[in-house]
Amino acid sequence: MARELVYTGFMSLDGVVDSPGGTVEGHRSGGWVMQTEFVPEAYSLKGEELAETSALMFGRRSYEAFAPIWRDSEDHAAYKDLPKYVVSSTLSEDDLIDGWGDITILRTLADVEKLKQSDGGAVFVHGSAELARSLGDADLIDRYNLLVFPVLLGAGKNLFSHSDRPKQQLRLRDSDTYRNGVAKLVYDVVR
Repeated sequence: MARELVYTGFMSLDGVVDSPGGTVEGHRSGGWVMQTEFVPEAYSLKGEELAETSALMFGRRSYEAFAPIWRDSEDHAAYKDLPKYVVSSTLSEDDLIDGWGDITILRTLADVEKLKQSDGGAVFVHGSAELARSLGDADLIDRYNLLVFPVLLGAGKNLFSHSDRPKQQLRLRDSDTYRNGVAKLVYDVVR
């Protein structure tokens, strides 16, 4: 049975996913998630994900941003010993940080496809907009777990490709809305 590949992320209403927590990526509106009223139940999806996460996947830039913070973060302690995969053609073994569990570099989308065919549970892709677009265009993503924030950013990295490609149908698995305007949208990719 193939492993499920799940993209999880915060997204603006106009599809931007970069710099939700800060200005690391240089987005002029960085930190837009923190500018929305905090409602704990709006983040319940993150706890639900943790229960089914068997591995994490990142693109190089997201790995470089998250790894040094998440490795020592109490909020992300449950991720510490999970296997991690970084999809990169440029990252070297020497660039990997110590003390954050087993980390494997995948060089190609074919490597990701091979991982999906292996035994194990769901692999969650965090951040990594460019990787997510490539995985989506290659029909490798099985589910999108999105928290959509009531903000229009106008510019930034979009989750979905704007290239001409075959239509991809999605089926709503779960949804909810919260008093701060955030919407939870969980979609399965229909094949």
